[in-house]
Amino acid sequence: MTKSTVAVLGTFQTEFRKQHLAHTFVEQAQLAAVGALADAGMTPDDIDAVVFALAPTFFMGVADANKWAVDSIFAQGKPSFRVHTGGATGGSAIQAAYNLVRAGLFRSVLIVGAERIAETPDAQKVLNLIFDVFYERDIPLSTNTSAALWAQRYLHRYGHTQEDLARVVVRARRNASRNPFAHLKTQVTVEEVMASPMISYPLKLYEVCPRSSGSAAMVVGNLDMARRFQSRPAFINGVASRTTTHWFGDRMTPTADSDFFDFDVVATASRNCYAQAGIRSPIDEIQAVELYDPYSITAAVQLERLGFCSPGTALKLEREGHWDVEGGELPVNPSGGTLCTNPIAIAGLVRGIDAANQIMNKAGEMQVRNVKNTLSSSVGGIGQFYNCTIFGNEPFDHGGHKP
Repeated sequence: MTKSTVAVLGTFQTEFRKQHLAHTFVEQAQLAAVGALADAGMTPDDIDAVVFALAPTFFMGVADANKWAVDSIFAQGKPSFRVHTGGATGGSAIQAAYNLVRAGLFRSVLIVGAERIAETPDAQKVLNLIFDVFYERDIPLSTNTSAALWAQRYLHRYGHTQEDLARVVVRARRNASRNPFAHLKTQVTVEEVMASPMISYPLKLYEVCPRSSGSAAMVVGNLDMARRFQSRPAFINGVASRTTTHWFGDRMTPTADSDFFDFDVVATASRNCYAQAGIRSPIDEIQAVELYDPYSITAAVQLERLGFCSPGTALKLEREGHWDVEGGELPVNPSGGTLCTNPIAIAGLVRGIDAANQIMNKAGEMQVRNVKNTLSSSVGGIGQFYNCTIFGNEPFDHGGHKP
């Protein structure tokens, strides 16, 4: 059973802000690696392999920066792997490390990454390169305009308003005000969100994530390592990921099985993830979620596809306080989520760290009471890559046996 059980042994994240001018990229990564090892009470010799979360390097102008960081993150002489699935990179890195440990190849793996996205003057120009040169790039599509199309379609189909989206931001900022690591901590009102500049209808400035810089790391290990180093580990009980076509336009043709904004990869991934973790009723068995939500619309669609509510109802439940930390049915993004902090390469890793910390009772002022299971997610491309991970306070294997 030791090979099939994987647990989080330590976590670390820096404070996130627009720039970290006092440190180079590798120094940022090293801060996180050292911090996660210290949190677990481990030394570099206790780590068997390293997974590096690194998304596009265009943002800082250094190609393959993971190679630059090898000596600084204790990877020299050990297996080292880079993971890159766009915005989903951090979550994919967690799952890569999980698979390495679960397969019995390594006792423990360090997951680490850093981001300096604000070093490019125009991140959207870089992200625009993912679109088709002839049919999509000149429209011009970008992550902002694509998310806006998503929001337009959702509001039209279900009859919601821009104010309903603004309430998502109000909750996110309220939660982030208790997060010492969050980039945007200032609380806002619905009126202030509505008055912020329009970016791409119907999304306004406060409904779009910031460009965040910082670093994060997580240590995962098998059951033997958990018994040795962590008295209250967060067990990784379910992992799943799905991928869809790269070409955005192919998801909205007349012959497509569903509307492009239906985000079907979420539903298929979550079913697999729940089955692994023995989750039959997510709303009853999961006590907090940390969703990758760079826009006000993103969490609502995920909550519905994840089975926490029926299609078209997430924003209605938002009005009723259903997703609030205090008094809500399911606390959504107690950290403030990606709307308040978006270091692209490690945003999914931070979501996993925040979800794991809830299990380990290390979330500080963000701590949710009586947590047994949490879920984190990350999204890459324009919904091309999706992954979700379930953390629990007890180990659970596919056969339902507890080691």
